[in-house]
Amino acid sequence: MAYFSLLHKVNWKEDLSMRHVFLSFALAIWASVLQAQSYDLVILNGRVIDPETGLDAVRNVGIDDDKIAAISEFDMDGAKVIDATGHVVSPGFIDLHAHGMNVGDMRMQAMQGVTTVLELESGILPIADWYEEMETQQTPLNYGASAAWTFGRIAAFSGEGPEASIDYFQDAQGRSDWKLQIADPLQAAELMNHVEQGLKEGALGIGINAGYAPGYGQKEYFALAQMAAEYGVATYTHVRYASNLEPQSSFEAIKELIANAALTGAHMHICHINSSSLQDIHATLDLVERAQAEGINVTVEAYPYGAGNTVVGAAMFSGEGWRERMSSTAQNFQLGTDRMTEDELADYQANEPGTFITWHFLDEDDPEGLALLDASVTHPSVMIASDAVFWSYFDENGAIQNYDGDAWPLPEDVFSHPRSAGAFAKILRSYVRERGLLSLEDAIRKMSLMPAQTLEDFVPQMRLKGRLQVGMDADIVVFDPETIADLATYENANQAAVGVRTVLVNGAMVVDDGALVLDADAGVPIRRDAAR
Repeated sequence: MAYFSLLHKVNWKEDLSMRHVFLSFALAIWASVLQAQSYDLVILNGRVIDPETGLDAVRNVGIDDDKIAAISEFDMDGAKVIDATGHVVSPGFIDLHAHGMNVGDMRMQAMQGVTTVLELESGILPIADWYEEMETQQTPLNYGASAAWTFGRIAAFSGEGPEASIDYFQDAQGRSDWKLQIADPLQAAELMNHVEQGLKEGALGIGINAGYAPGYGQKEYFALAQMAAEYGVATYTHVRYASNLEPQSSFEAIKELIANAALTGAHMHICHINSSSLQDIHATLDLVERAQAEGINVTVEAYPYGAGNTVVGAAMFSGEGWRERMSSTAQNFQLGTDRMTEDELADYQANEPGTFITWHFLDEDDPEGLALLDASVTHPSVMIASDAVFWSYFDENGAIQNYDGDAWPLPEDVFSHPRSAGAFAKILRSYVRERGLLSLEDAIRKMSLMPAQTLEDFVPQMRLKGRLQVGMDADIVVFDPETIADLATYENANQAAVGVRTVLVNGAMVVDDGALVLDADAGVPIRRDAAR
């Protein structure tokens, strides 16, 4: 009995010791779990939507440094906590077609949930100079640009430049040679060299603003597509013609682009198919559908407005019969808050052709016009891009200047197109909440994942954007689906969107509790490797 009693005591003590070891081990594991669930920033209780995986559920999101570190149903703790109850948490919106790159431009974009702005349609040259200059300024959003074909063309015809400035493009509007003449062999070689150098310096593809120089012939555009295919990048084209009438119609121009994509294998992106197609949108979308069904690499974007913004001296507003082709008179043109008269239009075209104006090509108050716009915006293959343009003002001499200051709110006297302040918010207000033409999931996909996928094959950075998944860049927007709205109008575009509560760019706050963080400077350059 004494033996068994002693053995029992020994086993009991050993068991107690083992339990103590196990409990200590379990507590250590649990402590490490708790420690692992503490992050730099957490977003709690939001409706998390990831367009790639299809996640659409209430989740908590943990962020460390510039990456998404966790997405979970379980509680999290963080140095900063954002309560997103009743709000949507989605990938930040990516704008493939943004011209304004000053801090004021970026702030207006941030207020509607944009986290990346890319100048792809027009582009810029020299690319290295532009990226170097951007590094010196405050950039709350990610940014990048394509190699500008028009800049190469201007340089080849003028013998000057190119210069990495919008002034270079605007000042060239008084010349017609680069717009309307076929390049001779030396000019063609020079302009192609400029574009290729841009690609070698890390441009995000080739910007082909063909509508501004429609006289380039056929071989030049084909050669650009060949170059894009050789470098494995995309072209981004404002097509040669915008006309309801043949010849030189919108249909013809988009068919030209598709043919070049098919013959060269290049990825060719169609910019603002809504404004390029005018009233012929169903026919041009049919071309796109047929091309994509054949495996031709064509992608498409649109913005949700019935008016565009361009220079008054653009080639499409010249030549015999341009008014009939464009279904336009001077009353379709708006400068500042007022529609132009015929005398004003003639004066600006002759003396200040680089002036930016708003051009109304569809009447959104007309059900037929609105239906044409809706056809482009809601098409499954069409992503959303704003075509955001510069903020401008009249100086003391009545001349129009581009605003490059850092005041916030923007000065009362600046003006632009409403899409510069409201394109993405308008999608969520009008197309999702008010009219139900898009689901929330589809709208987010058009504004985040689709743009990222357009570039990701040749821009590795974009593989980490447009998604809300662990390991992705912490470019995130939190918005109230019941209140998000665009306030900008044609009469007063200088009104920031409302309803966005939080914007993160690379994990840093750009919008906090609905207010801009004025010293935000977290944007990074989006750029290809500087050499092939």
